[in-house]
Amino acid sequence: MARLLYGDDPEPSDPVPAGPLYVPVRPGPWGCTAQLFRTPLGDRTAVGFTSLLRLTATLGSGRPWIRLAEPALRALTAPLGVTSLTVDPQFTAPAPAPLTPAGAEIPALRSA
Repeated sequence: MARLLYGDDPEPSDPVPAGPLYVPVRPGPWGCTAQLFRTPLGDRTAVGFTSLLRLTATLGSGRPWIRLAEPALRALTAPLGVTSLTVDPQFTAPAPAPLTPAGAEIPALRSA
């Protein structure tokens, strides 16, 4: 077996095109829209799954989806300023709820 020299070793951070992806969508009045998510740091990202099984395991069943190639998904989200694409995320969490109801006063910030 031939040894790889440093120049022959591909960089792990180089993007490799993904195949057709299962992309979660939201139905709307003018058709479907790719659903965008947030990374743990709060940046917006497009999400695609390599299999329907992975999509349902992560997001649950009954989620609408479409098949898109990676370049098509990137082209669809680029005008929105979304340049990140997450493939097969393992974990999702619901959006955090506000700690206090809207319009309620926080006791520590009440004026004396």
